[in-house]
Amino acid sequence: MGSTVVQLAAGDPSPATLALVVGVALAKVVKAFAPSVPLQLKWPNDLLVDGAKCSGILLERSGDAVVIGIGVNLVSAPDLPDRPTFTFASRGVAIDRDRFAKALAVALVEALRTWRREGVTRIVDAWLPLGHPVGTPLHVSEQGVDGTFDGLAPDGALRLRREGGEVMLIHAGDIELRRPLQEGN
Repeated sequence: MGSTVVQLAAGDPSPATLALVVGVALAKVVKAFAPSVPLQLKWPNDLLVDGAKCSGILLERSGDAVVIGIGVNLVSAPDLPDRPTFTFASRGVAIDRDRFAKALAVALVEALRTWRREGVTRIVDAWLPLGHPVGTPLHVSEQGVDGTFDGLAPDGALRLRREGGEVMLIHAGDIELRRPLQEGN
């Protein structure tokens, strides 16, 4: 889809939370263009449809600037060795790239304004209903730990509930959504 740059200012929330900001804006636009497609945000930076990746968000910081890259599989998608991918075209949903990009730019400006004026908590509140449900089994690759999704902390960190009940905060990393165990398995 493209990239944009956010210049950080004094008093801005943590730049790491920009992935949540972009996710909220992206979900809003996808819902407007493809209201029948069931989407889900995957912490911290993916948009899924039926468990398949249809969009990714990449943040790269350089000094007081954060470059945000956004990829959306409108027509085609790369083959990924570790997960399925989704395209809107595969569901018969034709989305004009230029109109989508303009709508995303507007939604991103609005979400950034909220992030700056009202803080991360407001973004977290908007992200939670779009994300994987509380109780979703997760695996955190970097730490090699498993648990279940227990929401987000006020600062946007993922709350991972471990088997013993303790909650671990994950501030960055790659998570894998796991299917819940079925009775008898």
